[in-house]
Amino acid sequence: MTPINRRTLFASGAGLAALALSACGAGGSSAEGPAEKDGVTTIRIGASPKPHAEILQFIKDNLAKDAGLELDITPYTDYQIPNQALNDGDLDANYYQTPNFLADQEKEKGYTFFAFKGVHIEPMGVYSEKITSLDELKDGDEIAIANDPSNRARGLGLLVDSGLITLKSGVEPTAATTNDIDQNAKNLTFTEVEAAQIPRSLGDFAAGVVNGNYALEAGLNPKEQSLALEPGEGSPYANMMVCREADKDNAGLKKLEELLHSAETKKFIEDTYSDGSVIPAF
Repeated sequence: MTPINRRTLFASGAGLAALALSACGAGGSSAEGPAEKDGVTTIRIGASPKPHAEILQFIKDNLAKDAGLELDITPYTDYQIPNQALNDGDLDANYYQTPNFLADQEKEKGYTFFAFKGVHIEPMGVYSEKITSLDELKDGDEIAIANDPSNRARGLGLLVDSGLITLKSGVEPTAATTNDIDQNAKNLTFTEVEAAQIPRSLGDFAAGVVNGNYALEAGLNPKEQSLALEPGEGSPYANMMVCREADKDNAGLKKLEELLHSAETKKFIEDTYSDGSVIPAF
């Protein structure tokens, strides 16, 4: 990847973030949580486009009305903005993150949020446009990994499980950085990139570690195209709905939580993502 391409890549990411910020601020803000009017509770919820917003759209189209809910779904391609919008009162909830990502956000930014139970798992995978097996990696090859702490550590963990690197003794896997790498037999180099950009820039690297939702958006098939893939069973990375701590007992949010874990939603996930890219966590 040339320096010019890198600048273009990051500028593109910044533009997406700015657009999302404008969108979440355009409707005003209210930190009072979802309220009922005429028997219907409207919930403003932010979500990653795939699969989170798709799952929410299924609920909106098929289940929400009978539960007395109206979902106002805002898609975000950035990992930082949905929590900022929730904290600022522009959203009542969001659905896009894993427990370790939420913990990092709360520690770094001082948010006080409440997480409901995990809904689904998106296995992270290693993908490439240049090789068909990790055995084909050459000495000094460059690997793209996410630049946010939780997904960077998760990606390094997948590379450990794939036998490419080891971590220093005593390092907490969920907090690992590239400085914690111990053995690296192929002298691989690791370039940190905004997670959403990695599938779009695979051609600039020997391989990249891609989050499941971004693999979906890029049209990647985990079962057929990944060179390594996280197992779903027992995964600590189940995605969940999150709200402000003060709203955790809101009746509307509790109803939506029930719908997210309904038999109908589980079947939708299994049928829609039959390639294994999204797995129910309940």
